[in-house]
Amino acid sequence: MKNKHNKKRNIAFIYEALIKEATVTLLRGESEKKIKIVNLIKKHFNSKSLLYQELMCYRSLYKNQGLDRETSEKIIKEAKIAQRLIDPHGLFKQQTELIDDVNKELSPTIFNNFVPNYKTLATIAQIFSHKLSPKNTVILENQILDNMINKEDQREDVPIDNIVIGKFIEKFNQKYSDDLLNEQKELLARYISSFTDNAVELKMFLNEEITRLKSKLIEAKTIDEIKADDSMTQKTDEIIEKLNSFSEATVNDQVLTTIMKTQQLVKEIYDDADSN
Repeated sequence: MKNKHNKKRNIAFIYEALIKEATVTLLRGESEKKIKIVNLIKKHFNSKSLLYQELMCYRSLYKNQGLDRETSEKIIKEAKIAQRLIDPHGLFKQQTELIDDVNKELSPTIFNNFVPNYKTLATIAQIFSHKLSPKNTVILENQILDNMINKEDQREDVPIDNIVIGKFIEKFNQKYSDDLLNEQKELLARYISSFTDNAVELKMFLNEEITRLKSKLIEAKTIDEIKADDSMTQKTDEIIEKLNSFSEATVNDQVLTTIMKTQQLVKEIYDDADSN
């Protein structure tokens, strides 16, 4: 079972490698490069592209963990069917265009990025290649099946969640000299991964968090110390108005920082109120 695996034709690998590179650029503050990567992802992995269709086939096999065996077997079967229905010539053409764009607009070194679940992605690629014997197909499918039903395999996502986000948090702490709150860590995690799903989860989280913050600030205006100080009341109203403006704004580093500072402010207001 020594089928050569071409990782440059493995759409899931390229996608994960781009996400890894985008995260690194975010940590380094390389905003121009981050924008290039995000634009590449939007260009090649939009919902109408064949690359996106194949990526969804991959993701259905390496993103689902802790499932029961029967469900996992059905997902493998449906993923293989869906992948076979993709126009192979059109897919190859789009793969080539993506590879060219990565080489020209970024760097060929992107393809050397470490992707924690690379082995799993390579196995899925072999299953989708349709060049395996029935025996080898069953062997590899059983490997994927074990990954899907084994909850422990979720550890493949740990490097991004803990190490990368940890470095980002450390950098933020160095800049603002405060330990992050749980809600701030949650916001950072959503922000880092926002370009993987068109910021859907980030937007949902922000809607809830901004609503919570506004509610807390409106309530804070009834606290004696703030109510008695016209300047503090005015500042509170200005922050609430700023949060209202974020409902239509694109989330960038400045918006992120403002929300995180507001999260810290709300905590300090209520900590002081409780202590008094």
